[in-house]
Amino acid sequence: MDQSHIRNFCIIAHIDHGKSTLADRLLEMTGTVDKRNMKAQILDSMELEREKGITIKLAPARMSYTLNNTPYILNLIDTPGHVDFTYEVSRSLAAVEGAILLVDATQGVQAQTIGNLFLALEENLEIIPVLNKIDLPNADVPKRTAELIQLIGCKPEEILCVSGKTGEGVEALLEAIVERIPPPTGIPDAPARALIFDSFYDDYRGVMAYVRVVDGALKSNQPIHMMAADKDIDVLEIGAVTPGGRVASPVLETGQIGYIVTGLKEIGGCRVGDTITDRGRQKGAEGDKRGQRGIIQALPGYKEVRPMVYAGVFPEQGDDFHRLRDAMERLKLSDSALVYESEHSPALGYGFRVGLLGMLHLEILKERLEREFDLNLVVTVPSVAYTVRLRNGETKVIKSPIELPDQSLVESIEEPWVKIDLVAPTEYLGSIMQLVQERRGTYLNTEYLSGERAILHYQIPLAMIIVDFYDKLKSVTAGYASMNYEIIGYRLADVVRMDILVAEEAVEAFATLVYHDEADKSGRRIVNVLKDTIPKQNFVIKLQATIGGKVVASERITAMRKDVTAKLYGGDVTRKRKLLDKQKKGKARMAEFGKGKVNIPTDAYLKVLKRE
Repeated sequence: MDQSHIRNFCIIAHIDHGKSTLADRLLEMTGTVDKRNMKAQILDSMELEREKGITIKLAPARMSYTLNNTPYILNLIDTPGHVDFTYEVSRSLAAVEGAILLVDATQGVQAQTIGNLFLALEENLEIIPVLNKIDLPNADVPKRTAELIQLIGCKPEEILCVSGKTGEGVEALLEAIVERIPPPTGIPDAPARALIFDSFYDDYRGVMAYVRVVDGALKSNQPIHMMAADKDIDVLEIGAVTPGGRVASPVLETGQIGYIVTGLKEIGGCRVGDTITDRGRQKGAEGDKRGQRGIIQALPGYKEVRPMVYAGVFPEQGDDFHRLRDAMERLKLSDSALVYESEHSPALGYGFRVGLLGMLHLEILKERLEREFDLNLVVTVPSVAYTVRLRNGETKVIKSPIELPDQSLVESIEEPWVKIDLVAPTEYLGSIMQLVQERRGTYLNTEYLSGERAILHYQIPLAMIIVDFYDKLKSVTAGYASMNYEIIGYRLADVVRMDILVAEEAVEAFATLVYHDEADKSGRRIVNVLKDTIPKQNFVIKLQATIGGKVVASERITAMRKDVTAKLYGGDVTRKRKLLDKQKKGKARMAEFGKGKVNIPTDAYLKVLKRE
C-alpha cells in the first residue's frame, strides 16, 4: 500500500481515563474485531492488566478504514497511563506520527496527562485533543474544554468529544486521525531501516520483535543485520499485529508497523531501540538517496532509561535461584526499563538487586514473576541510588547501605531529586503542602487550571516519595489528587549508615541509610520489631541501633529463666537453694565468655526488610 494511506498513532492519557475502552471502540467500528468476539480491554492481553484495570504493556494493532472510498491502514499503539511505565509510552511515541491526547470529561487534566503530552511534543507529534466519557452525568465538557485550551493552546473546534463506552463521536475521531495525522515519511527504495520498539520471547520461535519500518522494506527470509547488537540473522517470518493474533505477510513496507520472528535463542541479541538493516546493502553505494556514503546510519533509538528505585528480590526457597534468573532474563526482554544484577544477602541467600521506575513497577514485577513463572518471592524495602564522593577524589554509585564506604573516607553523599507535579482541587492545597513539607519538599509555584483545580510544582528527594507518598497523597485529598514526577539531578544529602547490633554483633542485612535527623525514629522502629520477633535466650540480648559507634536506640530482650526446681517434689529448702546457686554460677560463667550467639529467625529479617 502507498505510504500516503498509512496513519501511525497512539493513545496517551492519565491512568484510568479510558484509553483501552476507546481502543476497543476503534477496533470495533473499523471492523477489525467482530462484535461477537469483542470483549473489554481487548488489547490488554495480560491477566494482571485485566484484574487491575490498567495497561502495563504497550500493544500495537493494525486496522483497515475507508474514508471517501479511499482505503487506509491505521496502526494503533495502546499505551500505559501510570508514571511508572513512562518508558513504554516514550517508545511508542518514537514509532508514530500522531497521538490522541485523551482526557476524562469528569476528572479533567491530570498530572500524567501533562507528562505524556510533553513527551509527545518532544517527538514533534500531531496532537488530537479528545474528551472521553461524555455520556456520564457528571461530565463537565465546557470546563474540561477550557482546561485543554489552556494546556495546549488549541481552538475549541479542534477538541473532539467521544464516549469510548457507547461509541458516540468515535466515527468523527477516525476521520480526524486520517485528516490531521501526517502519513509516514521515508524512502521506499532506500536500504531497509527499521526500529525495534518492543520485543518478547516465544518458547518455540525464539525472540520476536515489534518494528516500525522507517526506510525501504523488510521481507520474509531476508538476511538482516542488528546494528547495536552486531548480529546477522535471517528473518523467519514477518507480518502485521492484529487483536486476533499475528498475521504473516510477505513484506513490511515503508512506514508500516509489524512483527518479525528472529529465531534468536540468546535474549540479549535483540535490543529495544536497535536498528535493523538489510545485510546485503549494509555497505551503501555512493550517491545513496539519503546522501550517505559507506555504512548505513543507525536510527536514533531511545535514551537509556535510568532506574529510580532499587529493591532486593530473593526466592523464598534457595533452590529456586536458577529459575528466578531465567525468569528475570525473559521479563527483561518484554520490560526494557528493568535493570538487575545478582546479589547475596546473609539473611536471604542469593537473589537480585533490581532497578525499577517506581513502586507500581516493583509490584507488577513481583506479581508477574509469581504468576507467570510460579515463584515465591521475598522483596526487600526499596531504596534509591546515592552518589558518594570520597576524599581521594573517587566517585561511587551505591545501591544498598552495605556498599557505603567507611564514614571517615567519605567527602559527601548526594541523593536523587525529582520535580513533582501535583494536580488537585484547590480545597486540598493546604493538606498537600503540609504533606510535601513533611517530606522535605521545596515549593516552586502554583498554576491554576480552572477556578477549582490547580497544579502544585515542587522539588523533593526521590527517597521521600517512593514508598508510601502516593497513598498518603490520596488519603489527604479524598482520592482526587494525581502526581507525575521526573528526575532533575543529584543534591547533597545528610544521610548516614545506621547499623543494627544484635548481642553486640552487627547484622549486615539490617543496615540502612537514613537522614541524620530521623535516625532515632528509624532506629527505635527496627529495635522494637526485633524485640518482638527474636525469641528469648538463656542470656540477656542487647539490641542497638548505632551510627558510627554512637548508640541512637536500644532495647533488651530479658533472659529466659529455666525452672531448675521443677523436678523437686519436697524435702528441705536447701536442696532448692543449691540448684538455684548452681544455675547462677552457670549464667556467670556464660557471661565471662562474653555475648552468646543469637540465631535470628527468618521472619525477623522479613519484618525489617520487607516493604511495609
